[in-house]
Amino acid sequence: MSLSSCSMQALLRRTAAVASLCLLATLATTAQAQVHMVVDSKGSLAWWQIDPNMAHLWGTTCPQEPSWRAGEGRSGGWTTEEASNAKTLAHGFNQTSDTINVPLYPRRRIRYVCSEALQGQVTLPDTVKWHGAHGEVTVRVKEIVTGESMRDKYEQDAVLSVAVYPEIKFTLDSIVSPSRKGDTTWAVGMGTWTLRGVTKPVMAGIKWYPDAGGVTRVLAKWKIPVKSLVDDYGVWKRTLGLGVMMGIWKSLFMGVDLVLRPDSQVRIGQ
Repeated sequence: MSLSSCSMQALLRRTAAVASLCLLATLATTAQAQVHMVVDSKGSLAWWQIDPNMAHLWGTTCPQEPSWRAGEGRSGGWTTEEASNAKTLAHGFNQTSDTINVPLYPRRRIRYVCSEALQGQVTLPDTVKWHGAHGEVTVRVKEIVTGESMRDKYEQDAVLSVAVYPEIKFTLDSIVSPSRKGDTTWAVGMGTWTLRGVTKPVMAGIKWYPDAGGVTRVLAKWKIPVKSLVDDYGVWKRTLGLGVMMGIWKSLFMGVDLVLRPDSQVRIGQ
């Protein structure tokens, strides 16, 4: 082998080694880069729903959303044409269990019309396997409505004690079991939630995907037995009435429909 060919091979080996080092450095920098996102309050909402819903036991922080509809016995001015056309409930209070249509009136698309009831942030150190994800979302209790003024006041004062506990908080500690199809990811969020000053572990099903305007839409929901409102969260059984005392109500579902945007991004018109 000639000296020139040996020199050429050595040069190629050095070039490959340098390229490999550069690639590793780039990957390390990318892996360590964090994505920090904040909740867009005008575009985000929280909701709850009892099973069986008795044709009226659900609430939202965004009654301005056209696809939402208040339940049986509602106050005037809540029914929208879009919601009425989408789904019609049977008249009267029924006890049929429904764990499929939860929430009963999910919104079809993002509209920036909601009460600014939610605040929060999420940090994503790893957007491939989602290791180290953490964050929190707080919900202002007084913004949760069912569409019947007397029922809303009773919920906020007697059940949720808004004067003492003005917020519900969900804290995300980790994301596990992620799976992806197209641009949508499903996973389980592990964390805690705080209701009436009591913090308990919670496991929530989460789905997220990119939406228009460079934002990410995140849908999450979890459930607890209704009796735990009494046993764990200090709600007086008589406050909840016959639904709990007679064992009619089974589960409380709660969830959020979040719009997350990079904390450096400002929504047009904001």
